[in-house]
Amino acid sequence: MAALSIPSEHIPPGMNAVHVGSPFLPTAMEEISTFGSKKVFVLANKSSRKFIEGDDDKFVNVLQAKGLLAAPLCTSIGMGGGEEGLLAACDEAYAADADIVVTVGGGAVQDAGKLIRLWLSTKSDDGNKEGGATVQAIQAASNRDPMPSLPPQIAIPNSFAMAEATHVAGITTKSKTKSGAAHKSLMPTVIIYDPALSAGLPDWVRFGTGLRGVEHAVGAVTHPKSNDDIRSRALEGLAIINDNLKKLVSNPECPTTQSNLYVGGFMAVRALNQGCYPSIGHLIQNQYSARFDVHQGSCSGILCARIMDYHYDKSKEYQQRISAALGDENTLATKLVRDLVATLPAVSNEHAQVKVTDEMLKELTQWMFENNLERFNSLSPKEFESVEDIYGMMTKPLADL
Repeated sequence: MAALSIPSEHIPPGMNAVHVGSPFLPTAMEEISTFGSKKVFVLANKSSRKFIEGDDDKFVNVLQAKGLLAAPLCTSIGMGGGEEGLLAACDEAYAADADIVVTVGGGAVQDAGKLIRLWLSTKSDDGNKEGGATVQAIQAASNRDPMPSLPPQIAIPNSFAMAEATHVAGITTKSKTKSGAAHKSLMPTVIIYDPALSAGLPDWVRFGTGLRGVEHAVGAVTHPKSNDDIRSRALEGLAIINDNLKKLVSNPECPTTQSNLYVGGFMAVRALNQGCYPSIGHLIQNQYSARFDVHQGSCSGILCARIMDYHYDKSKEYQQRISAALGDENTLATKLVRDLVATLPAVSNEHAQVKVTDEMLKELTQWMFENNLERFNSLSPKEFESVEDIYGMMTKPLADL
């Protein structure tokens, strides 16, 4: 099986390089040298720590030996980018006067790195920051015009969520709502994808984040603001994702398969981010994830096919193209996505599997209807007219798709 590469036309402005299948340590050190950085702030999720810290030849230890480590390795970021851990990381990087951020781990860590860079860029701003970073202050920083230069970010993902390929950064607030910031300057500067960092990943992370690539492609293809170019790019990525996600089930540690899944996922998320983010699926699943503490992979497993089914009569033409990309143009795309999810180890496809009850769903869908109806209808190919529309979509039996 041949390893794929990312076509240059898919790499966005502001991103200097994407290294696929490269060993992360020498690649990262070379990039740090190119930037001329002297104070490197390293942020990682706890499961990645063993790959980058400990022995003398590990990344953090090498930085420390060279006098380049700005602060001790930070591992305060939890699933979904919780507010408390994020703000603590912002303050640590700020106090260390970091001039580059290196992020090793999943989507929450990659998004946190973007926001840390944003907070670091406020050093030249007027105003008292003695109280430290706050969500409101970070969001205010994202609205500056003109935006000052941000320190570079080297993003080194260990899974396939693709947050590192966007200029959007999410935060889960203390009140269990999804917030964040977006600005073109938040785009990471360099990405290094080394499959070695995915070794030993739990199935719910490996296959859940892989499934998010399907979600990105579906959102880009069916979004009301999509166009032929966006759809073509997304469908090209989706075909690669489908092929390699299926191969990953039988050989989860295959380096080439993982690299190719990354390539397909990158292409799909970049298509989505050409004016189609968020899609209706993303918005609903982000809110579900924040409210119920459910990993976004299982959010897609539970909701992607159900949401597609809801708007099928308005997106039929595009869903037929999704079917072709998934390898079976004669079967409904909703069924193909449903059946693909059923093959993925440890990815949930029913609310009960993640301990979300009917009462919890009724409360959430009522909140969605009261607070997000206008936005939902701007993102969905088919409008919602009642809370029953939202509830019925989210609870439709998979066997009826």
